[in-house]
Amino acid sequence: MTTRRHLLMSVACLAAAGAAYQLKPRKRVTLVGKDQIADLTPAAFGSWISRDTGDPLALQSENSLVSKLYNQLVTRVYVNTETGAEVMVLLAYGAEQTDDLQLHRPEVCYPAFGFKLTRNEATQIALPGGAAIPARQLWAVGQDRRESVIYWSRIGETLPLDGEQQRWDRLRIAFEGVIPDGVLSRFSIVSSDPDLAWKELKDFIAALITAMPANKRQVLIGTERARAMAAVKTPAAVSAAG
Repeated sequence: MTTRRHLLMSVACLAAAGAAYQLKPRKRVTLVGKDQIADLTPAAFGSWISRDTGDPLALQSENSLVSKLYNQLVTRVYVNTETGAEVMVLLAYGAEQTDDLQLHRPEVCYPAFGFKLTRNEATQIALPGGAAIPARQLWAVGQDRRESVIYWSRIGETLPLDGEQQRWDRLRIAFEGVIPDGVLSRFSIVSSDPDLAWKELKDFIAALITAMPANKRQVLIGTERARAMAAVKTPAAVSAAG
């Protein structure tokens, strides 16, 4: 015999099941599509040329989750042919940002490899066209190495400023039924003067993004900022040989 209590329990179970179904992401959204980030990111531009290299923080070390977390990795060192300055670049792309597969932020990676983060600050990277990238700047001090870092992560169309905001953005997007893609963009210079290095990195980043194909800049910075740069022309390509 069905009682009122049983009926209420059944309704509650159905409601919970419906909510769980609604919360389960079902639609995959990507700003990369079938492109390769390595092809979209110029290997040479202005006075900069690059060479591919391994990641200095050993992202691909044995027993890591890299093969699951990242579908594409770009690791390069860019050298300025006029000044000799070197910028290390890591672009890590994950096609699905879920509970199990999320971009690893440098605040976690650097200490894991023996660095102490003596500074960790929010910052803005000004772009041509009036847009700006919300990013973080770190000064990582190791036993025999000091590294100035600027990075940001893109989760779908959002650029969260810290790990907590990244988790909330991912949860909000999941509530909308979407599985977004994501990119971690990390740039660093070995330097004992973080403030000077951060300025150099910001200039480099703005020039690099400007040198990307205008219709592909959203891969790193999202659609809104890419649209703000729509009128900014991509400079003529430069050969890797200079």
